[in-house]
Amino acid sequence: MKNPLIIALDFESAGRARELVDRLGDSVSFYKVGLELYAAAGMEFVKELIARGKDVFLDLKLYDIGETVKRTVAQLAATGVRFTTIHAVPQVMRAAVEGRGSSNLQLLAVTVLTSLDDRDLADMGYRYSVSELVALRVRQAMEAGVGGIVCSPLEVGAVRRIAGPGAVLVTPGVRSAGAGKGDQKRVATPAEALANGADYLVIGRQVTRAEDPAAEVRRILEEVQLPR
Repeated sequence: MKNPLIIALDFESAGRARELVDRLGDSVSFYKVGLELYAAAGMEFVKELIARGKDVFLDLKLYDIGETVKRTVAQLAATGVRFTTIHAVPQVMRAAVEGRGSSNLQLLAVTVLTSLDDRDLADMGYRYSVSELVALRVRQAMEAGVGGIVCSPLEVGAVRRIAGPGAVLVTPGVRSAGAGKGDQKRVATPAEALANGADYLVIGRQVTRAEDPAAEVRRILEEVQLPR
């Protein structure tokens, strides 16, 4: 079974991110670069990770007019980035699929951020619950040909039933029992997320702020009963 861990490099500089990658060595092959690190280090650091043989999940959550999304995704597809995120809005998703073309870039539609709950959606004017909005956006993503979803581990089972066995499901909001939740509201353990249908688990602070990050990765892999 493949290593399902994607470690989130949520740092303010390439130097700090590089230090963690060095410490983790061969135990981790997949990293997420989000907005903070991208703003600090840009595509140069992304290309550095790829040159080191790492897979990169570039988490920019694209949301713009169709032409801009299409052209941006086309640029990303040429770099060798493996995953990138777009908001699960039909026009955005259709443009991203067009921009991806025949490349190997895996698009991931963001359904509902794991920091949001039903009350937050009501405050934003939605008439749907979190589970209802997630279901709607998953169906729209599959219709658009996106093929991948980012969702809470609490919804991953329902998402798998809607999206089918061929979809790539990536779950943030994953914490081992006893680990702090931070600003996430909808969380589950790594074993629970995988059992419910997740393909990949995005884990940040539990590893990145650990005294011994490599040991923490080994502990998580033991939890999900994978070879270290």
